[in-house]
Amino acid sequence: MNKPANINVPKPPRKRGKVSIKKVSLAHGGGGKAMRDLIDDVFVSQFDNPYLSPLEDQARFELTDLAKHGDQLAFTTDSYVVDPLFFPGGDIGKLAICGTVNDLAVGGATPLYLTCSVIIEEGVEIEMLRTIAASMAKEAASAGVKIVTGDTKVVNKGCCDKIFINTAGIGVIRTGYNLSSGNAVPGDVILVNGLLGDHGATILAARGDMALDAPIESDCASLHGLIKTILDICPDIRFIRDATRGGLATVLNEIAQASGVSIEIEEDKTPLRTEVKGFCEILGLDPLYLANEGKIVVVVPAEHADEVLSAMQGHALGTGAAAIGAVGDWDAGRVTMRTVFGGRRIVDMLVGEQLPRIC
Repeated sequence: MNKPANINVPKPPRKRGKVSIKKVSLAHGGGGKAMRDLIDDVFVSQFDNPYLSPLEDQARFELTDLAKHGDQLAFTTDSYVVDPLFFPGGDIGKLAICGTVNDLAVGGATPLYLTCSVIIEEGVEIEMLRTIAASMAKEAASAGVKIVTGDTKVVNKGCCDKIFINTAGIGVIRTGYNLSSGNAVPGDVILVNGLLGDHGATILAARGDMALDAPIESDCASLHGLIKTILDICPDIRFIRDATRGGLATVLNEIAQASGVSIEIEEDKTPLRTEVKGFCEILGLDPLYLANEGKIVVVVPAEHADEVLSAMQGHALGTGAAAIGAVGDWDAGRVTMRTVFGGRRIVDMLVGEQLPRIC
């Protein structure tokens, strides 16, 4: 039987649309030509790859290609509503990529594919969307991931704050890793990869509400390379978590409760920028609860702590790494800090909201 003449004949490239006006209108969410032009001009032009370019309702992968990376699939999703959209050290686009890459990586996964869904307020400048999309594309390329599918919605003016982004991510966990908040045992050491609280302080300063001029930049970064480095050194690491909303204190409480252990950290060993300390003192904030977007908390067996710490310090995103405390068995579920004065204070789970809209 003869094959149809068009089988295996390359299709000519589709002509992409172009937005000709300066601001987003409700028509750009209506499902017609205006929406296709927006998607082509702003997003496809930046994210283009063989999985995305067909613009089907889903991206399609060969299972054999995924299996080359490991034996478990990791899947995560997160939404980003930061205010302001642009801040020293990053923007909402970079934040969306880094946050989802990190959520995969802390589970021991190799991040591979991301989705991008945006909710856009009517009246937003098209050029601003282009800038955000370009930032996402740049960070995705740096992290070695592809943005393969997505969605666009436009809402009436006042129904959202300029732009909200949701990203979901798929990665594959390498064979032999079992990272969980319930794995910590007495004697384990708590490590962090550098200065804490920079992101939360940056966002508050960038809003200008407090008339403060703090020379602080967000630590927003994709941490998959650092995480791979330390897992290669020590596959027996118990747990890794990026300390985002709720900061270091929240992560430590999650570990203590899930593992049924106590944790004590040392105030003089916990790395904080002098400017962040001063910023928090002025505003009455606790830096242990400030958000981070480029910092991880690592629980490692004591016998491997030195080599893992050394590996972290040798990586560009871990030069300020420190061992800040240890896991104990004296009061299950409790986190404490030994202060510089020699006393102890309880470090509880954050109640309420210390700083809104930071990621």
